[in-house]
Parts: sequence; C-alpha cells; structure tokens
Amino acid sequence: MEFKHVSVLLNECIEGLDIKPDGIYCDGTAGGAGHSREIAKRLTTGRLIAVDRDPEAVAVATERLSGLPATVVHGNYSELDEIFARLGLDGADGILMDLGVSSYQLDNAERGFSYHADAPLDMRMSSEGLSARDVVNGYDERTLARIIFEYGDEKFSRNIAKKIVQVREEKPIETTLELAEVIKSAVPQKVRREKNPCKKTFQAIRIEVNAELEHLSTALDKAFDLLNVGGRLCIITFHSLEDRLVKQRFKSFCQGCICPPDFPVCVCGRTPRGKLITKKPIEPTDTENEENKRAHSAKLRIIEKIKNDPQ
Repeated sequence: MEFKHVSVLLNECIEGLDIKPDGIYCDGTAGGAGHSREIAKRLTTGRLIAVDRDPEAVAVATERLSGLPATVVHGNYSELDEIFARLGLDGADGILMDLGVSSYQLDNAERGFSYHADAPLDMRMSSEGLSARDVVNGYDERTLARIIFEYGDEKFSRNIAKKIVQVREEKPIETTLELAEVIKSAVPQKVRREKNPCKKTFQAIRIEVNAELEHLSTALDKAFDLLNVGGRLCIITFHSLEDRLVKQRFKSFCQGCICPPDFPVCVCGRTPRGKLITKKPIEPTDTENEENKRAHSAKLRIIEKIKNDPQ
C-alpha cells in the first residue's frame, strides 16, 4: 500500500518555523515526509532531522528525502535529546511535531487503527510492544472504563467496558470489527443511529497502546530545551487532551515570577523562557477542510524560545 498522507496546515507550519537556510531543524513525526520535504527544500548548509517511531514511515521518509539535507532516524520524539546527542548536535532552530495517527496508518487496515475495516486488533505506531488486543483482553473492567472515559471522553465508557469484559469471557476479542460490534451493542440505539459510536473508544485505546500523552509530555520539555534561543516549536494537535497539554506546557515556558502572591517583591528571579507566537491556535481554512476531511480538528500552536536557563 502506498504511504499517502496529506500534510495538515503545511504553509502555516513552514511560516511558523521561520526557517533559516543554515539552521538545524527537526520533524519529530516524519510520517509521509510532507512537512519534512518542505523544510529540507528550504535548507542550504542547514540540516533536517526527521524522526518517526513507525518503521514503515522511516522507510518512506528515507526515500522521499533522498538528495535533500536530511537525516532520517527511527525513534520516538520523546527521545529527541538522545537522538541529537548521537548525531553530535547540541541544539535546533526549529522543531515540528504533527501528533496523532497518520492517514496511512488509518487507511492501512492491517495496522488495526480503523473501525471501518476488519483487521487484527493492533494500533501500535511502532509495530512493537503492547497492542490493542492486549488492552482489550487483558485490562480489568474498571481500568478499561477509565481509559475510555479519560482518553475518549466517552460518556458510555462503563457500559462499553462492561460489555467488553462480558464478551471476552466467552472468547477473546481479536479483530477491529469484533470490537466495533461490541461497542455498538453497548450504547443506546439512538446513539448508533446518530453517528458511529466507535470513534471515541478506538481513540482511547490507541492513546493507551502508544502511551501518546506520556510521550508528548516528555517530548515537549525535551524539544523546548533543545531549541536554540530564537528557535521555534510548532505542535499540531488533533484532540482536546493533546491541545490542553500543549497549551499548559507552553504557558509554563512563558511564565515569569512564581513567588507567592503575598510576597511584596520577587525573590525567585524567574523570567520567561519563551514567548507565544500564537495567542490562539491556528486552525485549517475552510478550503483545507474541504480538501482534507482529517484536517478539521487540527490546531497549531507555536512558541519561540527567548532564553535558555529557567532561572
């Protein structure tokens, strides 16, 4: 299957990175190399580090970035500091992370991300480690309900978790469509008529399988620390959990004094390390939403580093 992925907010990302031809840049989620190619094409003596945890994406990015000033690395964006150290690099002038699952991963039924086609329950972006099958058949009812509620914002999470446990007592739930049928049977008929009720639960399980929020939290700190002064960090999110985490972390980077409010003068000496380039997130235009249905929930936030040390 061809690795297809339409880059979301492409022009906005390129503009937001404020690319310098001799700079060091990183695409922490290379995917189909759409963003990566546009960054690398603008470099002369500079260099792009394109990172992805999906070995299939690494192979595609390596091919598509051939002949450009780019190095492709198989790894997780939560390991950016280690990756840069191995490459002998001590800083970046811009870092981009396009979060979530790629169109290729969704459209490739064998990967088990989609509830529209039957495939083994997998959902692993890295193709190794804990799988969706392990979560669905191994987690207890209470934990399943919590994950589905917290990561999927699913109000029928308890019903769905209970039904999953009931069904798997007879036989393990092995495929995406088997899980989809269990979910549908656990929600009211009215909900099934209004929209596909599987989206939120599949999202929740995918986030758990790939430890997406944990990796993102680590990556935000490491990416900002890696930035050179004047460098920019651009993050595209696709759901509220990601966006809230990015928003709060960016706010902390821009925070100055942390003394108690009743102190007459500042004694901590803390000054902001960053400044927001986007006070509000950039969202796709109506035209982009029409051309790419998967762009509609995207939000781009950009921060610039203004000093190195927190004190």
